[in-house]
Amino acid sequence: MRLPHLAWLRAFEAAARHSSFSDAAGELHLTPAAVSQQIRLLEQHLGVQLFKRLPRGVELTDLGQAYALPIRRSFTDMQSATESLFTVRRQRKIRIRASISYATLILAPRLHEFRAMYPDIEIELTTAVWSDRMDVDGIDFDVRYGRGQWLEADIISLGQENAVLVCSPQNKIDGHDTGVALAAQLGAGVVQIIGSETEWGRLIDHHEIDMPNLPILMKVDSSLVALQSVVFGQGTALIFESLAQPFIDRGELVVAADLSFPIDDNYYLVSRDGVSQNPELAAFQEWIQSISVAFATNAPRD
Repeated sequence: MRLPHLAWLRAFEAAARHSSFSDAAGELHLTPAAVSQQIRLLEQHLGVQLFKRLPRGVELTDLGQAYALPIRRSFTDMQSATESLFTVRRQRKIRIRASISYATLILAPRLHEFRAMYPDIEIELTTAVWSDRMDVDGIDFDVRYGRGQWLEADIISLGQENAVLVCSPQNKIDGHDTGVALAAQLGAGVVQIIGSETEWGRLIDHHEIDMPNLPILMKVDSSLVALQSVVFGQGTALIFESLAQPFIDRGELVVAADLSFPIDDNYYLVSRDGVSQNPELAAFQEWIQSISVAFATNAPRD
């Protein structure tokens, strides 16, 4: 026997499930008369009666009941196969803009950890040297360097860090007296990050170094450029420990003086509105705070 038309089977399955031609018609967006006609054609094709027509509604015959179960299972299997094979699943995305130094030295080497935890979340990471507002459509998070005094409502500190003086191994000046060695180190020239000028003054004052004119070899706009410059022999730089550590671990840089100096500015995570209502954004916010704990210190301010 040839298989019945799919439309007849769909009408039969819906009517069997609802025990009603009218309810089946509503589900299939047909008229009750059209459903009744399709089921009548199916019964004629099979040569059997599938429903008992009652004064109020319909009822499956024994043969109709036996036929309804495999037909329903077949439609369910077809639906599952179609959804699993051909449904394009929504790819969740998080858009992050970060300071170029933080993005390169902190985020990029660690993002695989977040991806392992949330493999269905796509990360889009862009960088900026200076940023003080969420002025780009679609940015979910902004990692900024400063003191957290911006207009956005959702601003979270990524931890207070100390900075270290670093230089290339061949440029390190040793000495038994820390103050004398530090003065000599700075006297050989420094790479200054634009915006950190006051930090050098605080460092000199703290160690009571007589150096009214700090010899500046060059000024750069990011810690990343400062680190690369110092690697290739350009004096000494004052850098966050977390940013300098990869270079120290590789032996490209050494700590120029045995000190850890608190910096007034730090990194902050600025979030767009509605983060707490968005599960993937809330997950990233929690994750980036957790990795920042490893870099944060509780050193008192001088």
